[in-house]
Amino acid sequence: MSRELVWTGFMSLDGVVDSPGGVEEGHRGGGWVLSTEFLPEAFALKEDELEETTALMFGRRSYEAFAPVWVGSEDHAAYKDLPKYVISSHLDEGALIDGWGPSQILRSVEDVAALKQEDGGAIFIHGSAELARTLADADLIDRYNLLIFPVLLGAGKRLFSQEDKDRRQLRLRESESYPNGVVKAVYDVGH
Repeated sequence: MSRELVWTGFMSLDGVVDSPGGVEEGHRGGGWVLSTEFLPEAFALKEDELEETTALMFGRRSYEAFAPVWVGSEDHAAYKDLPKYVISSHLDEGALIDGWGPSQILRSVEDVAALKQEDGGAIFIHGSAELARTLADADLIDRYNLLIFPVLLGAGKRLFSQEDKDRRQLRLRESESYPNGVVKAVYDVGH
């Protein structure tokens, strides 16, 4: 049985996933998640995911941004001992963070495809928009867990490719809207 590969994250209504936590992440409009009224129920998806997450996957830039913060974060303590996979053709093994569970660098899309064929549960990708587009192009993403925020950012990193591609059918697994304007949309990718 192959492992499920899930991209999870925050997205603006116009598809931007760039810098949800703050301008220090690189986008001039960063921090857009924090500018939306906080309702715990709108973030329940993130807690639900913990029950099925058996490993985390990151692109190099997202790993370098998240790992130093998440390793000591109370909010991310449940991730500490999970296996981590970093997809990078250039990152050196010495750059991996100590004390944050077993970590491995995968060098190619083929390495990710091989990992998916191993036994084990769901692997969740956080951030890593470029990686997500690459893996989607290789037909390796199985599900999108989206929290869509009521903001238009115009420019920024997008989860989905702007290239002209063949149509991909998604199946809505679950959805919910919240009084603060956030919409949860969980889509399975048809293969």
